[in-house]
Amino acid sequence: MERTLTRPALKPDLKLDMEATAGFIAGVQKTNGEIPWSVGGKTDPWDHVESAMGLVVAGYLEEARRAYQWLADTQLPDGSWWSGVRDGVVEDSSKDSNFSSYAAVGVFHYGLVTGDWDDAFSFWPMVEGGIEFALALQAPTGEIYWARNKEGVADPMALLTGSSSIFMSVKCALAMAERQGLKRPRWEEALKKLGHAILYKPNRFNMIKSRFSMDWYYPVLCGALQGQDARRRIDRYWERFVVPDWGVRCVCDRPWATMAETSELVLALDAVGEHERAKAVFNWILDKKYDDGSYWMGVTFPDAVIWPEERTAWTAAAVLLAYDALCGLTPGGRLFRHGFWENGKPR
Repeated sequence: MERTLTRPALKPDLKLDMEATAGFIAGVQKTNGEIPWSVGGKTDPWDHVESAMGLVVAGYLEEARRAYQWLADTQLPDGSWWSGVRDGVVEDSSKDSNFSSYAAVGVFHYGLVTGDWDDAFSFWPMVEGGIEFALALQAPTGEIYWARNKEGVADPMALLTGSSSIFMSVKCALAMAERQGLKRPRWEEALKKLGHAILYKPNRFNMIKSRFSMDWYYPVLCGALQGQDARRRIDRYWERFVVPDWGVRCVCDRPWATMAETSELVLALDAVGEHERAKAVFNWILDKKYDDGSYWMGVTFPDAVIWPEERTAWTAAAVLLAYDALCGLTPGGRLFRHGFWENGKPR
């Protein structure tokens, strides 16, 4: 018998102080363009890009460009970045395939919003290097190993969330290549193999991470899973991860909802046309913020304890990206919508 899902109730129109939220991200950014997690916190390439995308949504284009320039300036010769640095000191010397490739999503988003493709293409060598690093870690069966260590040795473990994010990155890189009249057939073939693995080879990925909500919605968010199959996946695990009025659990068996995961679910719902449900879920987090425009990283329930208290730039950015998708503020708001892509290419 099919279960009846708990559907979120609709609330009034969305209201978000974009200036305050983007201003918070800009306040975390260093003068060299780097955007750490928080003031005095560490920096990783993926969350740095996410923060830059949030700045773009709110029109902080010069700050975003400086962020991408910092990324280009710190890229390693093999196309990767260190997974974690703090004040210029390497704290995590692994080289993550997902971290390296995500620059493509950020730079493509920058081009979509600004319309200045010449400026976006100035970062093409960085994008290309990051994609090449990631695809060099693709297994024969399609999935992508998560990282190399500082000696360059690959760890033969694949993560569904990471591989799904790479799927989106390769789509964006191919779209940038096409706009420049460049052919990348090897990337196209790698994308097909990766999509096949995500859809049909779940045993190729580390199943320990299935407790995490990102493994639930990322195959939908990236566009590997579409249509009715995507909606069925969302509905199948809805009550496992979604807590009405609180948001999305980071881990299914913990009473902790996070604002970034909730915002990403909003993007995934919007991607498959569930716009009203996406708006309702987004409303749950609009009051879970500080006076400076930043949003809680997470909150426990039902005791309503904010944890941790770190105010992260990438959480604020995820909220801004979800807001753009729902309100259509910029051309980048369509980025994750499946209808925006046709056979892996933007319409």
